[in-house]
Amino acid sequence: MNNAIVKTNFNFPGQQDLYVGKVRDVYNIKDELLMMIVTDRISAFDVVLPKGIPYKGQVLNQIASKFLDETADIVPNWKIATPDPMVTVGLKCDAFKVEMVIRGYLSGHAWREYKAGKRSLCGVDMPEGMRENDKFPKPIITPTTKEAVAHDEDISKEDIIKHGLVSLADYEQLERYTYALFERGTEIAAKMGLILVDTKYEFGKKDGVIYLIDEIHTPDSSRYFYREGYEDRQQRGAAQKQLSKEFVREWLMANGFQGNAGETVPDMTPEIVNSISERYIELYESISGENFVRTDVGNVLERVERNILGFLEGR
Repeated sequence: MNNAIVKTNFNFPGQQDLYVGKVRDVYNIKDELLMMIVTDRISAFDVVLPKGIPYKGQVLNQIASKFLDETADIVPNWKIATPDPMVTVGLKCDAFKVEMVIRGYLSGHAWREYKAGKRSLCGVDMPEGMRENDKFPKPIITPTTKEAVAHDEDISKEDIIKHGLVSLADYEQLERYTYALFERGTEIAAKMGLILVDTKYEFGKKDGVIYLIDEIHTPDSSRYFYREGYEDRQQRGAAQKQLSKEFVREWLMANGFQGNAGETVPDMTPEIVNSISERYIELYESISGENFVRTDVGNVLERVERNILGFLEGR
């Protein structure tokens, strides 16, 4: 499989500019619409890895589209249409320069900080005596800055307000939305036999209204555990069986890479690329409860361009 999209360079009618993120290429159409192409690029430790993962973009886009629809009663979201399995069209909003990370369990980055002796994360206290993957008494919000190039950094609510990144009134609304979205995501995950461990949400504003933007509840932005056997594994001190991008991070760490200066990304062999692709498809089916339908990737760039142009011509 070598038809992964790792770069786009389209020129659409009304196109104002192109933003290239770690994974997404976002085309600004007339300063009204955003045409988000979820590429097959993959990032870890805020580094874009050298090879794309076939079907990854489709997986992420279709999961996000599904959960945007299933949470639209909680908060307005930016989505208008999905003209291609790898594309979402939505409203252009002014994005807040913070990501709202919410954690129900002591895992991942929070656990690494805790293990290093820290008992406060983003100004939020964490109880003593916790073990990796223990559930917090209640979910905690640990925001990060949203950086275009450099690493995202942990930041407290107080510093967000102090530096004027978000107003106090808006931030408190973002907190309410974040808790409500996480509660809904937790309920949906439970129906799939999963635990939503942690996730992040991004928000923007348009005409004075706050919108949920970007992705939601995907394996790139969220961590899931299998509910069955969770308690037993915790009691035994065993690793949790999880659904997330963590398996990619673990492979990188096992091969000496954590995104630090001087480190080299290990060789991504065809076998590694294929295994990551299959894991993403497994994630899709487990999270959505639906069978994954592989779209034609014979000429994926041509297909995406054709579908976007068809959408724009129909408006």
